Amino acid sequence: MADQLSADARVDALKSLAGWMQTDGGKALAKTFSFKDFNEAFGFMARVALIAEKIDHHPNWCNAYKTVKVELSTHDAGGVTRLDVELATAMNAIARQLGVG
Repeated sequence: MADQLSADARVDALKSLAGWMQTDGGKALAKTFSFKDFNEAFGFMARVALIAEKIDHHPNWCNAYKTVKVELSTHDAGGVTRLDVELATAMNAIARQLGVG
């Protein structure tokens, strides 16, 4: 099991995670991605799903047409861990490849 990040470590991590913010009293990270259409949003989710499976860490997310709302938290640790930061970093990289900020 991964260890929960301290408040200072979460703040430091957010400095390199454009568009992400703390939610749920610091127990989760959240971001909303907006794509040009449903196909691009779904493609993003498919690419993220492959990474999530590889690192065995899965997002809470919701897709409505071209929007993907994401919340990351490590449930068995009770908050944000390095796995959440790793997945958020990967999501941002995929979004940038698709031309989304």
